[in-house]
Amino acid sequence: MPSLHLRHVCVEFPIYQGSSRSLKKILISGTTKGNLARDAFDRVNVRALSDVSFDVENGERFGIIGPNGAGKTTLLKVLAGIYKPTQGRVMALINASVGLNPDATGRENIILRGMYMDIHPRAMRRHIDAVAEFTELGDYLDMPVRTYSSGMMVRLAFAISTCIRPEILVLDEWLAAGDAQFLAKAQKRMEEFVSGSSIVVLASHSLALVRQWCRRAIYLRQGVAQAIGPVEDVIACYAAALL
Repeated sequence: MPSLHLRHVCVEFPIYQGSSRSLKKILISGTTKGNLARDAFDRVNVRALSDVSFDVENGERFGIIGPNGAGKTTLLKVLAGIYKPTQGRVMALINASVGLNPDATGRENIILRGMYMDIHPRAMRRHIDAVAEFTELGDYLDMPVRTYSSGMMVRLAFAISTCIRPEILVLDEWLAAGDAQFLAKAQKRMEEFVSGSSIVVLASHSLALVRQWCRRAIYLRQGVAQAIGPVEDVIACYAAALL
C-alpha cells in the first residue's frame, strides 16, 4: 500500500553571490531568524526546510498550510522527487510531473509526459482521444505548445496529468485557471481524482479547502514544522499565530 515517510528532512539553496555586503549585513544582523547560514564551501545557503518529519499512510488526506515563504511548495517538490533533501530521508511512491515541452505539439506532449511517468508510449496513446476530448483544443493539439495561450496550456497540462489516476496525488493549491466553462469541468474531475487517490497531499492558502479535503495537516513557518496533527488543531494553531 502507498505511504509517505519523511525523517529529519532539510532543504538548502546556495546563494552564489553570498559575498555581497548587503547579504553579510543580513547575516550579522540575524534578521532572517536562522534561515541563512554558511556551508563548508563558505557559500551562503537559504534553508527552505529544517528537520521536517511526518508520515502519511494509505487512505489519508494531508494538508500543508503556512504563510508565503513557509516552505509549502518546497515540501511538495521534495515529496514529488523534484528536490533532493540536503539532509534526511524521504520515501514515496510517486512520480513528479514535468513542464510541457514548448517545441513539441500538444499530441507529442501527451506521450512525453507519459514517458516521464514511466508509462509506455503505446499505453499513453490510448489516452490521447480522452485528453483531446477533455481539453477541447481541436486542431491545436497538432501545433507546438509555444503557440498556446496560458489557458490552453492549463487545459493540456491538467488533462494529461489527470488521464491516469495515481496512488499518491500531490497538489500545490487547487486549480484556479482557465475559462469558467473549463474550470467547472476541471473542478468536477479534480474532486473525482482526489476521491479516488489512495493518498492526497494538498498545500493551500485556503484554510476552508484544507478543512474540506484533509483530516491531518502540518503548519510550516520559515521551513520549520510548528504543528502536525488533526486538521482542526493545526488550523487553530496557525490562526492563533496570525493573530
